[in-house]
Order: sequence, then C-alpha cells, then structure tokens
Amino acid sequence: MSSYPHLLAPLTLGSLELPNHVVMLPMGTEMGTHEGLFTEREIAYYTERAAGGVGLVMTGISAVSQDYEQINPGLCRVDTDDALPGLTALAESIHAVGGRVSLQLTAGLGRNINVVDPERLPISASDNPHYAHPEVLCRPLEVDEIATIVRRFGEAAARAKAAGIDAIDIHGHTGYLIDQFMSPVWNRRDDQYGGSVENRCRFAVEIIQAVKAAAPGLPVSFRLSVDHKFPGGRTREESQRIAVVLAAAGLDFILADDGSYEAMDYVFPPYYLGDGCMVPAAQALKEVVDIPVVACGNLDPDTAEQVLAAGHADVAGVGRGLIADPQWCAKLADGRREDIRPCIRCNAMCVGNAFFALPIGCSVNAQVGFERERVLTPAQTPKHVVVVGGGPAGLEAARVAAERGHRVDVYERDAALGGVLRPAATPDFKKELHAMIGWWERQIARLPVTVHLGVEITADSPELAGADEIVLATGSTPLVPGTIPGIDGPNVVGVIEAHLGADLGRRVVVAGGGLSGADLALELAQAGREVTIVEMTDEIARDLIVINRITLLRDLAAAGVRTLTGHTVLSVDEGGVVARGPEGDVRVDADTVVTAFGVRPATTLAEQLTAAGRTVRTVGDCVSPAKVGEAINGGFLVGAAI
Repeated sequence: MSSYPHLLAPLTLGSLELPNHVVMLPMGTEMGTHEGLFTEREIAYYTERAAGGVGLVMTGISAVSQDYEQINPGLCRVDTDDALPGLTALAESIHAVGGRVSLQLTAGLGRNINVVDPERLPISASDNPHYAHPEVLCRPLEVDEIATIVRRFGEAAARAKAAGIDAIDIHGHTGYLIDQFMSPVWNRRDDQYGGSVENRCRFAVEIIQAVKAAAPGLPVSFRLSVDHKFPGGRTREESQRIAVVLAAAGLDFILADDGSYEAMDYVFPPYYLGDGCMVPAAQALKEVVDIPVVACGNLDPDTAEQVLAAGHADVAGVGRGLIADPQWCAKLADGRREDIRPCIRCNAMCVGNAFFALPIGCSVNAQVGFERERVLTPAQTPKHVVVVGGGPAGLEAARVAAERGHRVDVYERDAALGGVLRPAATPDFKKELHAMIGWWERQIARLPVTVHLGVEITADSPELAGADEIVLATGSTPLVPGTIPGIDGPNVVGVIEAHLGADLGRRVVVAGGGLSGADLALELAQAGREVTIVEMTDEIARDLIVINRITLLRDLAAAGVRTLTGHTVLSVDEGGVVARGPEGDVRVDADTVVTAFGVRPATTLAEQLTAAGRTVRTVGDCVSPAKVGEAINGGFLVGAAI
C-alpha cells in the first residue's frame, strides 16, 4: 500500500479524470513574449511538470482584456485570436505526455497594477487609492465596462476550449480586480455591483457563468483568498459567505488561500511561515461548500497527505515544490519520497525573478526555465574530476558532473557535508534547506562519486595530481574587524559556531543584522533568550528578498528581539557591547556576543594553484559570497560544462 494513499488516489474534478489529488498551482512565469503570447520555453516548462505526473497543471494568469488595463510585458494574454497557436501548442504538448492543463484567466490587477499610466488611470471597484502610489485614485469601472470584461471572459474561454485546454481557473484572489469587487474594504458602490454579498459577488458570478456558457464541459475553478491578513481586509466569515455564492454559480472546485498585497508574504509564503500555513483557509471553505476545495501554502508531501487524510481539504495545491522538482508526483508514486528535491521556500529566483519581470528560475533546480537547453547528456570523454569543498556549490557540481559520466572525488575538510548549509539551516523554519544536504547525499550515493571527509586540500596535495578537472568550492571566511577592542574575548563567538551549538548565555547581542545574524537572533529569541541585534546600516536583513523580510521583521518583533539599526559596535567586554548610534553611545548588556559581520571569499587555494600553472574552475562563495541559489545554480553550470 502507498504511503500517500490520499494524494495518489485518482480524482474527478468536473468532467476531468485525474491520476492523483495534486494540482500545480497557478504561478506567473514571465516567459511569454512581450506581446503576451505563449512561447516554446514556457510550454516546455509546463510540459515538464505534466510529464512528472501532476494531476492538473494550472498556468499563470492570462489577461482576457486590454480594454481598460494593459497587461505587464511577459505575462500572457488571450484576448485575441493571436493567442490560439500558443494555446493549442501548450495543450497538445501537455496532452502528449498524458497531462491535463487549466488556463487561469484574469480580469486584471486594478489598484495593484505595477505601473501607473498618467494617460489612463488604474481601474477598480471604487475610487480606491493605488496600492503603491496612494496619491493616485483609481477610476471605478462603469456598468457597461463591467459587461465588456465579462464578455471578454467568455471569448477567452471559447478560445481555450477551441485550443484543447482542459479547464479554466478564474483569478479572484489576493486583492486583484475581481477581489476588489468582492471585498467591502475596496467596494463602496451603491449600484447592483455593491452593497450586499450577493451584489459584490455579481461581477464574479457573471464571469463564472460567461465562462461556463462559452466553454461547455470544461471544469471551472476560482481562487479565493479567505483571510486578507490586514486590518479591514476580508476575514473567514465573509469569505465563507462569498464561497457559497460562487459555488452556487456553477463552480466545479475552488482554491483557498490567504493574503493580499498588504500581507504579501502570505501570497508567496516564505520558510518562516512553516508547513501548511494556509490550510485553515481550506478548512473554512470545506465547512460551507460541497464542491472540492484545494489547499495550498507550503505543502510538502507529508503535510499534504495529512491534510487530505484529515479532511481539511480535498486536493493538494503545490506550486514552488513543483518548480523545485517537476517529478514530485512521479517520485511519490514510485516510492521515492526521499528523492524529491526540497523546495527551500526562499522565493529568491522564482518570485524574486518575477518581481523584476525576469523569467522564473529556482534556487535548487537550475534547469527551471531551461528545460530544453540544460538537458544533461553523457560526456563524450569521461574525466576524473576533483571537487574541493562539500558545500552547496561543490555538491551540485559533483552531482551534475557524475550524472554526465565523470568520476568524481569530493574532498571536504569538515567531518560532514553541507558547508555553510549546516549552520545556516539549524532553525526549524529552515528544515527544508537542511534537507538539501540529505538529498545530495542520496543522489551522489548512486553515482560515481567518492566523498572524502576530514581532508583539507592544499596546493601540493597529492589528491590533485591525477585530476583532469579541478573544481574549487572552498566557500568563504568570516569577517571579524580586528580593530574592535575585546572582539577576541572569551564571551565572543562567531555566528557559525552559534548556529552549530556553541554555549551561549541568556542575554545575547548579535553584532551584524544581515540574514545570517537576523535568522540566528530569531532562533535564539524563540528559544527563550533575550536578544539584541546591533546593525550599522538602517535596515535589518537588507540582503533578504522583501517578501521574506516582511515575515522576518514581524517574527523578530513578536519574539521580542531588540534591534539597534544605524549603530556601530565600538567595543566588547565581559558584560556586553558599546555601540555608537545617531543619538550617541549606548551600552547593551549581554552574556554572549555573536559576531555576524559578513564573509569574504576564500581565494587562497585558487590563487596558489593558478600560480602553479594549474587550471581550476571556481564556484560559489569563493568567487563571490552570495545566496544559496547562486551557489547551486553555479555548481550546476560548472558540472554541466565539464
């Protein structure tokens, strides 16, 4: 019997018979043409996930209208017949691998639109302030304009059906235009589209009906945010009433999530929010509707199975997990749960790229967006490759080189693999990052890779003599300013040692408020310690993607962490630190001072080998300290190039 009987059981959604209870959630790819049409690159991305066995692939948003709002470049549009060839190619490609595809249709962003055009005011349900530019008031849609958008939904649905698309999803969540009509915080109309729940849902209901009439037989779903997570936003009880109205309009299933632009971290939940962070939203809708409910929000296979088994939802929605590993479902079906590459929930190269209108990538999967180009093929001439450093860059380079048929020796000076990941991933909220170490260990165990632990390689080490290729992934070394009096005192430890379990007192000062220091401060405070961060810049964790930073700062405040930004450490003594800030010097009492001043590349070995005439490939922090995604992606490219 399968360990995941609920996830892997066949599923019926409307007229669709699906092989399992997993759907790939809609996520923008930014892979479309500038005009918003599907590209071969985007089709290959979706097809790879369908081939990996997911029950239903749901695309990112596709605009049904350009009448009153211009879609952002790179996002898709289906408002003209020019979209038909791309839609047809998408459906045919996914069907060719046995998959099914749902097209998500959007009415637009409304008050959330990225760029304010002075020639055309943003639209909304009422005269709401624009989200990013509150001095700009949106223009309420006229009744005839609402009718035009509803008609455009029908036209787009007809194109989808003609192209062979299997289902339609309506983009109604997180404060976008349809949501602005449904929510009293944004809808102050006094016509038939405002006032009561039924009136505020009228726009959405007319859209559902138009889609079903134009594409008969296609299942229709709707994505609803149950809790907007900001004061005045929609809450559970209001959303339950809305869900009842939408279900009665003819929905076949409904997707439940939380968040809004005012609570952006719930739209793209980072690792701080933990497993299944939006399952309560699905539970709330399960209480009031009879149609299947899709749960989402940091669902790994085990959490997803538990949610379905408990009856909290009917279907598991997986987004970034399927970016990280398109074979998520196939590996579960094959009994290979341990081989699923973990999504580390960092948001760095998926959401982070999309925020800058760049095609999405993935911190742990360098083939995302390059499904056709970065196919690993056998090397023409197998080589002996020596990799120095068993951190993320070195392990990925070793894995990829071995996948191509090379014989690889990995030398790690510590007693365990993982490099910087071992200390960085000690908090429970980073358990998926820590799981990457075990994933690499399992992958290289089946490949021609030999790991040598506790071996430090120098320029004259005999282990390098027979190498055809040398890859240096030697990482970085901590920066500790030697000019600070007392910085070498007995009560001072480095951030890495602190993460790895060094003896710390009850009162801790973390000197340095970058991501490493801030995460440690949160971990220590949640464990009951009294923590102060001293940071010389004006921001904590300024190197962290803004979405994740929202949660981090909220959690630091909730845990009682004191933050002194704009302060420079002047001295350390046995009783704490003295720091200088905008209002003068301040003393912070502490039992332990943790240094988290940053790192610098460990370049010595590369310089020595190069000087000796050896050709080396360098990757990861020894080139330039960066995030784990850059290290892993760099390791992939180095391994693939050998």
